[in-house]
Amino acid sequence: MLGVVSAAPTFAFPAPSPAVALAGRRPRLRRGTVRRDRLVRTLLQSTDAPFVVVRAPAGYGKTTLLCQWAERDDRPFTWIAPGAGALERAAMALDASPSPAVAVVDGADVEAGPVELDAWTRELPAGSQLAIATRSEPSLPLGTLRAQGLVVELGAAELAMTRREATAMLSMAGVELEPADVATLLQRTEGWPAALHVAALSIRGRNDRRTAVAAFAGDDRLMADYLRDEILAPLPRPAVAFLLQTSVLSRLSGPACDRLGGTAGSGTMLRELSRAGIPLVPLDRTDDEFRHHPLLAEMLRAEQRRRDPLRTADLHRRAAAWHEREGRLDEAVGHALAAGDDGDVAARLWAIAPARIAHGRVRSIRAWLARMSPEQVAAHAPLALTAAATHLVDGDRDRLEHWLGRAERLIAGGEQVDGTPDAALAVLRAALARRGTAAMVDDAATAYELTSEDDPWHPLACLLRGAGLHLLGDRDRAVELLEEGARRGGLAAPNAQVLCLAQLALIHADDDDWETAALLASRARAQLERADVADYPSSALAFAASALVRAHRDRVEAAKDDRRRAVELLGRLVDPPAWYAAETRIALARTTLRLGDAAGSRALAGEAARVLRELPDTPLATSRVEACLRQADASLLAGPATFTTAELRVLRLLPTHLSFREMGVDLHVTANTVKTHAHSVYRKLDASSRSEAVVHARDLGLLDDLARTG
Repeated sequence: MLGVVSAAPTFAFPAPSPAVALAGRRPRLRRGTVRRDRLVRTLLQSTDAPFVVVRAPAGYGKTTLLCQWAERDDRPFTWIAPGAGALERAAMALDASPSPAVAVVDGADVEAGPVELDAWTRELPAGSQLAIATRSEPSLPLGTLRAQGLVVELGAAELAMTRREATAMLSMAGVELEPADVATLLQRTEGWPAALHVAALSIRGRNDRRTAVAAFAGDDRLMADYLRDEILAPLPRPAVAFLLQTSVLSRLSGPACDRLGGTAGSGTMLRELSRAGIPLVPLDRTDDEFRHHPLLAEMLRAEQRRRDPLRTADLHRRAAAWHEREGRLDEAVGHALAAGDDGDVAARLWAIAPARIAHGRVRSIRAWLARMSPEQVAAHAPLALTAAATHLVDGDRDRLEHWLGRAERLIAGGEQVDGTPDAALAVLRAALARRGTAAMVDDAATAYELTSEDDPWHPLACLLRGAGLHLLGDRDRAVELLEEGARRGGLAAPNAQVLCLAQLALIHADDDDWETAALLASRARAQLERADVADYPSSALAFAASALVRAHRDRVEAAKDDRRRAVELLGRLVDPPAWYAAETRIALARTTLRLGDAAGSRALAGEAARVLRELPDTPLATSRVEACLRQADASLLAGPATFTTAELRVLRLLPTHLSFREMGVDLHVTANTVKTHAHSVYRKLDASSRSEAVVHARDLGLLDDLARTG
């Protein structure tokens, strides 16, 4: 018979006392046990493989699964008492069986080298199997067995409960939950059967079960007791200390754990712990990175805080430094917060906030700020600046002004801020635009001079300065700045690039250069999605510009979609600058008129006029609003019916000498279609001929406004 090697893994769980009997007693299934039919089917279909290895941490139902398999399989099962010589005794049991059988070794390691195992496999009766259930990796040449197709393996991932199984287990424990709550528990436990059972015990008897489900975690008293007893108690002290101190990390790697503990060899420790039955989840195929099971991590973190809070804070500081060195800035901020170092958090958050906001990730910045109190934010200039910058997205000028003022006072009082705080202050003041368009241009010019071309604030300075100059009548310089903002913003600040492109599109539309306007609006529209800023309320202007261009091109449905998005985003802006609110509404008013809704167009133009009262130094915007109002009024005076986009295009051509056929060629429609639209225009203008329709349209100012607005 085969010899048995006695070496064991460094962190293997202690084996039961050696048994002298050939076979152990078969475990009995408890009443109310959840059926694991999907797994049993896998085992019933595994007869071609002489070995079955079921390996998982405590509480994954390994023994229960083997019992259910034995109930469904026609072959006899022999339960081998664990301990020294288990493999040899399993061979004896299978040799003595008159028919194919299964020998089960449950709860201990089974050891054999390649030579012994090869001999054992050759002697194994056809159709017989050896099943091993263990927490730790058995000392078998698994690599060879896998390569030869001689082993079926089930691990924690396969043994994790499905939603149906979890629901059944909870119900058997007297806990009936809504599907959403079952899903929450399943996510928290990652399907760990024992953890689900402990959760049922913790929740049972609680009046508000939904709250109980939401609160269940690894530091729950019952769950923590189970983890201490089953996971930590069998381990040597150095292993427990290692798990405790590394619990602050979300990803465990050898170098990261070495940095935390100031030691070497953590990579080996992680691999041994994982293979010894500790619920560590590998994150790669090379055993370089792991993570704790969430419940274990929560229990360990709570235990570490209780045992040594000062040491815990120091561990987070070390982790923050490590993650920053590795370029994982989010993790660095998180650890700085956990360490309680507000000044460190402020510096780290301010270092990433401008770029994050510019690239569509304002939510992550707001999530970090939400973990701090308003008093904490107000105590540090970088945090106040960060808070102010988040309100560029939602146009909440009151909050922007509040945090900007706080940052200015702290900086004036001597607090140092890394980066370009003066540029940030100037940009934020320009974005407020409380003191009129000329002051906005001056503040943006200051920021422009203080920033480099790759600074996230630079494209925003270009936008604000360019938009202001356009409103003040300096079109050429405005275009130059907006083009620079669009060029530089692609990498540094996509959100500012989008708005620069949109503003340029509107300027070219005013110039009746619709080809260029369409190209610019299309670029802005594409970048909205690519840069993940389509949901920013401040992107309303880009959708409005796209809607106008699409309406001009008779892409009616696309124009309506863009108009809807623009109106929705505009409604989410709390208190946008007057210039921005007016520009967006003017574009929407023009679009709405082209889509045949004169009343809606007039309402939007009227809103723009009211907004512009805040900006008395913008006669250009005022004249554009007045043009929109005149055209909308003229369309309304023409009759109860309003002109469609197609009718307006035909109306524009009526004063020419083009025939209906020639108009059709120009408009890419048939002559009959042109004739139909022309007669509709006659009717709405109360005219009986083409010439009379032209006279009535001129009297109403429709043709002049169509020429101005394109």
